Amino acid sequence: MVGSAVCRALKAKGYTNILGKTSKELDLRNQQGVYDFVNQERPDIIVDAAARVGGILANNDNPYSFLMENLQIQNNLIDAAHKFEVKKFIFLGSSCIYPKFAPQPLKEEYLLTDSLEPTNEWYAIAKIAGVKACQAIRKQYGKDFVSLMPTNLYGPHDNFDLKSSHVLPAMIRKFHEAKENNNAPVELWGSGTPMREFLHVDDLAQAVLFTVENVLPEYLYNVGTGTDVTIKELAETIQNIVGHRGEIVWDTTKPDGTPRKLMDSSKMLSLGWKPNISLNGGIEMTYDWFINNQRLIFS
Repeated sequence: MVGSAVCRALKAKGYTNILGKTSKELDLRNQQGVYDFVNQERPDIIVDAAARVGGILANNDNPYSFLMENLQIQNNLIDAAHKFEVKKFIFLGSSCIYPKFAPQPLKEEYLLTDSLEPTNEWYAIAKIAGVKACQAIRKQYGKDFVSLMPTNLYGPHDNFDLKSSHVLPAMIRKFHEAKENNNAPVELWGSGTPMREFLHVDDLAQAVLFTVENVLPEYLYNVGTGTDVTIKELAETIQNIVGHRGEIVWDTTKPDGTPRKLMDSSKMLSLGWKPNISLNGGIEMTYDWFINNQRLIFS
């Protein structure tokens, strides 16, 4: 999802010399494979949009995989970029790097000030390691390595698998299938009270493009909209866009996750980037993409 959005943004701006590899073409967990690729191609810039990602269920059920595979992916790319003199490295992380009960909105300086959310700490620890690796390279070698921490992302090419997806695409699929099944009830996890911020992936891609074209003075930047909604409000918005007319059932025996995750993106906004896609408009576009790409999604 993120890689394809970044490629769209670069191409729309006129960039033509873009190197992209799918996970089938290049296994980023393989250190020698990554070294050989970067050594051969000698890119000027690397955007690390690769990760093993998922929602609460996937994180909770696969802690070792989420920790180790993400460490392997990012360590191989960061070290190859350093070893083969890549001029700029852009590391993409997640708002889950911040403590579970950090003050809201989340500021970059809250990193490592308290304990993490237990349901996704394995992924968070890996991403924190990537942030600190890029910071260490800046400190020791003065290189232009920068980390962007987006809030919850959604958009075209999202993961709609109910066992591994994040909340927004999972809701789109659940409400769509329930609508097709005579408006059957939709069961959702938790209480619906946690608050979440959502950013369309094309807005993140514009932040990446901004970072490609500018030297950012600090090592870590939040990338978000600055507004959030409850999970209940999100569910009702998606239900309305999809056209589902059935009941929503909340399973309060399931975990809610972090109570709130609103990011303070003022540092990035002050440099000149800003999001342009509203949540309603973004969900409408994502649902249209979901409808028009059923074969791709379920292949």
